[in-house]
Amino acid sequence: MPNFKEKKQILSQRLHANECFDIIERELILDGREAVVFYLNGLVRDELTEKVLAFLFKNAKDDALISPDMLCKKALPLVEVSIIKDENTAVKNILSGLVTVLVDWKDREPSFGAISMDMRGYPQRDRGEAEDDKVLRGSKDGFVESVILNTALLRRRIRDENFLTRALCVGTSSKTDIVVCWLQNKADIKLVERLIDRIRSIKTDSLRMNQQSLIEALVSHRWINPFPKVKYTERPDVASAVCMKGNIVILVDNSPSALLIPTSIFDVLDEADDYYFPPVTGTYIRLSRYIISILSVLITPLWLLCLQNPELVPDMFRFVLQTEPVNIPIFFQLLIIEVGIDGLRLASLHTPSSLTSALGIIGAIAFSQFAIDAGWFTTGATLYMSFATIANYSLPNFELGYSLKFLRIGLLTLTYLLNIAGFFSGIALIFVLLLTNRTISGKSFLYPLIPLNPKALMKSFARFR
Repeated sequence: MPNFKEKKQILSQRLHANECFDIIERELILDGREAVVFYLNGLVRDELTEKVLAFLFKNAKDDALISPDMLCKKALPLVEVSIIKDENTAVKNILSGLVTVLVDWKDREPSFGAISMDMRGYPQRDRGEAEDDKVLRGSKDGFVESVILNTALLRRRIRDENFLTRALCVGTSSKTDIVVCWLQNKADIKLVERLIDRIRSIKTDSLRMNQQSLIEALVSHRWINPFPKVKYTERPDVASAVCMKGNIVILVDNSPSALLIPTSIFDVLDEADDYYFPPVTGTYIRLSRYIISILSVLITPLWLLCLQNPELVPDMFRFVLQTEPVNIPIFFQLLIIEVGIDGLRLASLHTPSSLTSALGIIGAIAFSQFAIDAGWFTTGATLYMSFATIANYSLPNFELGYSLKFLRIGLLTLTYLLNIAGFFSGIALIFVLLLTNRTISGKSFLYPLIPLNPKALMKSFARFR
């Protein structure tokens, strides 16, 4: 085992302490013995670090400097203290924001013998309501970018001794912290163990995009299927509720949302407001969302099918047929509006908040009356695409909204090319995609419809007390 000076030099070289301005290497003398403190500036609470070091100077006497264990017991008042047995762990802890102390033990310590203290104070934003998960009722707090605080938000709601959390680390460079949460007496333990083993076996340099990188590492195939593989939520109340149902919650450091596993199409369509209102109201909101989701996929292909086969349209629905002059084929009008709406959406994301409302109004006018007057689009194309767009915004899940958009475009294209056969072929293809989509858990995306569980299926459609 190297002596104190060699250990100090190893840490200093591996951390590039002489080259990096934010790596602090502070030399100390404790009761005549050499010591050194390493920490990352900006990730520790300075006032707490000063108090702990002052206490260390005062109480680190000869009887406390026998071993790291005795020093922790006699001279360190901090609760979160651990003894490090090897240099790799010491380097990882320092780069994670922990303060690490190395003391000259006079060759009494057979292992590396460093002490890590958790005095982290990560820069973070306030816990406000989730921007993409707003509800009319319920709590107004949301997840933040700190995995420790996110775990605490779940602990605040689940005061059960069976609630377990497992910390993992992924990425040779990023060393991203991941926490898997579950209820021991309700979750599928085999699924939990399999999931933890799969996360541990991930071989990657870094999780560059945090949660999305983790999901793509766990699901290495079937990405041609547009349906989501997991459900995201930025709400701690939603995450704790599904956890108490027996699901698994995954938290990734630097991500202000949680991953919920397993997930079905019915879980993705669920929303917190379904449960914050009485059963009758919650059931109505849920069924409305289901119907709107289906119509958002079918409305433009059905309209195009009616225009291509006017003789099959019943008299009571003949008002949907096109009566205006058409300069651009309806199919291409619908595609242009699809892309144009996404262009407006992207523009609004990069527009200053003070101008967002103005951009929305101008964009709506430009893509409606002005476009109709110029002869680009017909009134019908604008109307039906407006409905499809608003329907997409009614969905609680952003990924599902884009999935339905891709399905709508595919169904529209098949209808245009193959007419009635194309429409029904597209419907069949959608069902095939639903059947073949597999989530991270490996279970059916259509559960509890396939495999059929009548009791669970009824709960998916109706909100009970």
